[in-house]
Amino acid sequence: MGKGKILFVNQELAPYTEGSEGDLLCQKMASNIQNSGRDVRVFMPRFGIISDRRHQLHEVIRLSGMNLIVNNCDHQLIIKVGATINPRLQVYFIDNEEYFATQDGVVDNGKVLTPNIDERLLFYGRGVLEAVKKLSWRPHIIHYSGWFSAMVPFYLRRLNKENPFFKETRTVVNIYDNSFEGMIPNDINRKMRYDGATAKDLKTFQDLDYINLMKATITYAGGVVIASPNANPELVEFVKANKRTYVDYDPDGKAMTAKINKLYETLVGSGNLNNGE
Repeated sequence: MGKGKILFVNQELAPYTEGSEGDLLCQKMASNIQNSGRDVRVFMPRFGIISDRRHQLHEVIRLSGMNLIVNNCDHQLIIKVGATINPRLQVYFIDNEEYFATQDGVVDNGKVLTPNIDERLLFYGRGVLEAVKKLSWRPHIIHYSGWFSAMVPFYLRRLNKENPFFKETRTVVNIYDNSFEGMIPNDINRKMRYDGATAKDLKTFQDLDYINLMKATITYAGGVVIASPNANPELVEFVKANKRTYVDYDPDGKAMTAKINKLYETLVGSGNLNNGE
């Protein structure tokens, strides 16, 4: 198998975050895909609970420094890098003093959304793609996990639709037991307009509770991985009813990895992916 470049965009990843199904799931999936011969990079938010010193993170100066406009205001994009030890994965962190460094996660008291969650969603989704372009590492597949990564395919379609860098890039979303209570503020629609959202986009991304946010991102994704037996049944049915290209859950890690690699080849073309073009 040729390499192929796979970018994992996660909400969570062990050992940096702990306490949910997604922590180990995302770590194991990225590791298994890397061990199958792919060239893997991982991005995630640098939440306040993630210690630069303890986890040996350092800022990547050549990638940091640009400002992203969210809600018509400039916000500095800071990129840090670290690595997990066992398994060995290179991990890049999206950071910002307001949106991440001073906030421990995306929910409080279990599953209640933190303030300014809409702007944090937008900043993270856009920030990942801007950082990857500056890294000059063109992925064949962007494979994203967790509802906090849900805006990645929107930005790939809108802000980067004419950008040759991502012309051949396809997206895959994991669905698993990862939810929140309440609603993303409807004001997110107004903020999305600044980034080129069409009327169709705004109709898709409305009334955003967990289910509707995930349905929106599934609609924009090229493929879906049902990554857990605990995935929301309504979302699983939505995937199947809308005839999305998907991989069903398999408890056998080796078999699941083979299915995901096959999905990648289906979306990109086995020749392009396996020859590393």
